[in-house]
Amino acid sequence: MFPSRHVFVTGWTVASQRQIAQDVLGITIGVKVSMPSSFRFLDNVALADLAFEAEGDSIEEVFYAATQAVIETIASSRTIDTSWERAIERSDRDLSELLFDWLSDIVYWKDAAGVVFHEAPLTVTKAGDDWVLRARLIGAPVDRQTQELRNDVKGITKHLYELKQDGASWKARVVLDV
Repeated sequence: MFPSRHVFVTGWTVASQRQIAQDVLGITIGVKVSMPSSFRFLDNVALADLAFEAEGDSIEEVFYAATQAVIETIASSRTIDTSWERAIERSDRDLSELLFDWLSDIVYWKDAAGVVFHEAPLTVTKAGDDWVLRARLIGAPVDRQTQELRNDVKGITKHLYELKQDGASWKARVVLDV
């Protein structure tokens, strides 16, 4: 969906950081490419949780980057097939709540259907007073033999949660309960 993006990864071993960069971008850490959206993991935010910041030049791009961060936290998307799909539509007047609920949907479907995700194409549009998210979760049932599973994300937390416009770009900070 966004052909050029970069990822900042901290808080994991160097090998894990390189693998995530390779999985998400197909590049080696240290190579810069232009950025319509990105995410980076944050150190020292919470002891039993993982935190990340997502950035994008638009609302849709920051939603996409946050989505990718959650998907890649759960499993390497490169190792996930596309045999399972679920359409999701949500709306809310509060953009921050829409993002929170959407990320929570990803965790819900991981647990309810026992799946991990390859991708989640999405759109975010304004309809009157409401923001509308339309997305598709695409993935496959968990298979420990063929998939690189990373973390069992239990939920999205409100701890330090934030979505804000920063100049011409958008940023989200999210803490995941793992």
